[in-house]
Amino acid sequence: MFHEYHCTIMTKETAASTAQMRKGVLELCILRVLEHGEAYTSDIVAALQAVDLLVVEGTVYPLLTRMKNAETLTYRWAESPSGPPRKYYSMTPKGEKVLNDLEGAWDQFVDSVNSLSNATKI
Repeated sequence: MFHEYHCTIMTKETAASTAQMRKGVLELCILRVLEHGEAYTSDIVAALQAVDLLVVEGTVYPLLTRMKNAETLTYRWAESPSGPPRKYYSMTPKGEKVLNDLEGAWDQFVDSVNSLSNATKI
């Protein structure tokens, strides 16, 4: 599989803003991963990294806990072939509704940001 990588040199400010944008959409991204079925935390991280959302498990764990407490996710424990049991996450019916709501908000947000490029000068 061929992946195209874009190398961009970012300033500190640009890097910080980019990191904030990624953090802001992680819940939506996690729900998108889980709409295809349950997943182990490492699988979620790998799916996010595969699309250049550079995150580490340390960033994802607190968000998964918040989402579980908000009842958008649930989990089950499963024995691991090696090591301790694993926690597999899946989306709840409430999570499906949140995903639909976030999809609509995301589409509107992207449209609004993109429309600024086409806006006439004030």
